[in-house]
Amino acid sequence: MKCLLIASESAEVLFNWTDPEFQQKIQEQYGASQEEGQRLPAFEDSISTLFAPIIISCITMVDRLGDSYASFTTENNHIYVLHQFDECLYIAVNGDGEEGEDDLRRKIYVMKKMIEVLFGMVTLSSNLLRRELRPQDTEQRARLWKHLQSLLETYSHIRENDQSFLVEAVERLIHPTLCEQCIEFLERRLVQQLNSSIERAGEEVMHAFILVHTKLLAFYSSRNASTLVTSDLLTLIIMAQNMYPSCIDLDDPSPEVGDAKRKAPVPGFFNLGVGTPRGVPFKCSSPVFEFVDPDIQMAEDSLQTLEVPPPDPSTPRRVFLEVSLKEGLYPMMPHSMYCLPLWPGITLVLLTKIPTSAVAMSVYTYLEAFAKLEKRLREGQEGSAATRGQPTIHDLRSKLDKFIKALGPSDIQEDQASTESKCATAPCWPQYVIADLLNNEFSFRFSLIPWCKNMKTQLCGIYRQCFLIDPGPSDVPRHLSPGLQERAQTLVQEKLMDWKDFLLVKSRRNITMVSYPDFPGLIHFICVDRSTGQMIAPSLNITERNTSELGKGPVAQFIKSKVWSLVNTTRRYLQKGYSTVTLRDGDFYFCYFLWFENETGYKLEAVDLPILPDDSPPIGMLSWDYYRKLRRYYSKNHQGEVVKCYELLTVHLGVIPSEIILQHCRQLASKLWEPSRNPLL
Repeated sequence: MKCLLIASESAEVLFNWTDPEFQQKIQEQYGASQEEGQRLPAFEDSISTLFAPIIISCITMVDRLGDSYASFTTENNHIYVLHQFDECLYIAVNGDGEEGEDDLRRKIYVMKKMIEVLFGMVTLSSNLLRRELRPQDTEQRARLWKHLQSLLETYSHIRENDQSFLVEAVERLIHPTLCEQCIEFLERRLVQQLNSSIERAGEEVMHAFILVHTKLLAFYSSRNASTLVTSDLLTLIIMAQNMYPSCIDLDDPSPEVGDAKRKAPVPGFFNLGVGTPRGVPFKCSSPVFEFVDPDIQMAEDSLQTLEVPPPDPSTPRRVFLEVSLKEGLYPMMPHSMYCLPLWPGITLVLLTKIPTSAVAMSVYTYLEAFAKLEKRLREGQEGSAATRGQPTIHDLRSKLDKFIKALGPSDIQEDQASTESKCATAPCWPQYVIADLLNNEFSFRFSLIPWCKNMKTQLCGIYRQCFLIDPGPSDVPRHLSPGLQERAQTLVQEKLMDWKDFLLVKSRRNITMVSYPDFPGLIHFICVDRSTGQMIAPSLNITERNTSELGKGPVAQFIKSKVWSLVNTTRRYLQKGYSTVTLRDGDFYFCYFLWFENETGYKLEAVDLPILPDDSPPIGMLSWDYYRKLRRYYSKNHQGEVVKCYELLTVHLGVIPSEIILQHCRQLASKLWEPSRNPLL
């Protein structure tokens, strides 16, 4: 039994996801309370009624005590984890024992990350975010919630089955020659051709990458592009998998049916071009031939016409990603994401910079300026030196003057004729507030603090108007033309036509050795480069018919569960400041190491890691980039030196002496990340 809920301070449900068991329990509970003859309450009303006491209690504790509970367990062993972001309260529940507090807290932070990628800086305004998450239109709300629920389910499924999402790092397909050829192809053929075309409508391709299931075959960024951070890349992989889920039965056929499936047409794949609807998963079921009564078929067809049609396949999805430039760091900058299916399991993803992205950079700059001013105002109330705010005010005055001149004096209108006119507007600035804020003889006033918050809301409103509002029917489309998308798709298909079957098999068996002659007793390992966010590990296929590096069926499943448990255990120790963990569990011996190196590969001295509180964000790179902060923490004593961070997890047979195991770990760490002379790759 699982549930995740987002609610406002007024106990209004902004989003909910429940599994079938939790939903059935709620329906039984509130259905039984209805008098005979009355209609059952809507599920949204029932779940709101169920969680209202918890929400009100949490909000009251924050108001009265300035603190609240982070988690609790009920008498029936249901675990509740709560976390408040601004005015939105996230609640995650588990009642079947499959998830602990750490898992639920991670799910909350991952959900918040997905919402940031989908809504950008609108998440910085609670009022606007509430309107986005809970639209007035019921059908629009249902579509949005269904999309968010699908993303959450996709993430949960991938994390339960994919090592890369278990450790939150990107796994590359290990084939140096092909990867190099594909990167060169993306640079010299694909991206260059797209960016030189007049059909790109002002957009510029910044990143292009090819996915084989969740693994990265090739990644190319243009020269003027910012580095795509690991958390954003992992989120985009989730979104791509949600649009076009992988199908194991088709991609990894058993020997006896493999040849037949290669010859026979696959059901559900009649159109793999750009016309394939976004968000419609590839069908994985076998064809079923049966005679259907014409009247029944007509009724089914009539029902299908009532469903919401899929979005236009040529329309990209707007995503908001972190951009690092020489001017500074800009989170949640707008991009267009094109997800083009090549074959089942293989996808091309393009990320483009939109023409009006400079507006988003300006909005963030002014949001940051008002946040700093609000902080100075609050400090001024408490007796801090008011003169500290004076330079900030002068600077803000200059920025506001330029900003208003650039955007124009008119207010935001919901029915602007084009995207340009939407972005060329200014917020409703209260003139007397501006006069107070920009007065040279400024004195801190309590009444100005709410206006700072209002200014930030206005800025977020401009951002929403420019980048989240759908263009009207009279607007000219501002994205790559369908023909250009189809040409890009065809180019990559022609390049990989002879490799597609190999890639699908390679994605399941990335490291092909079943035993490790140089490391007797080694069962499994995961090595992660936290500086680049990449990992290397043997595959973990646990289906009955496929023999993997861990054996077949139940044996592989047993060892897989041990690996998942080991990762969770090491994170708890890392949270307490331990960088080395060795554990003996029955017939197995587990090791975990975290260390730092400089750019020449020299191992740096160990330091005491910071100890995190129990309710801190979960350790990882998707929900919260712990390792980036850890590298900054370590770099304080290594100024001017590039510091790299690595992790190694190993599973050995327990009969191997501990000194031999430690020797294996040292040798394994030195051999990985060097494919040219790595016997395992």
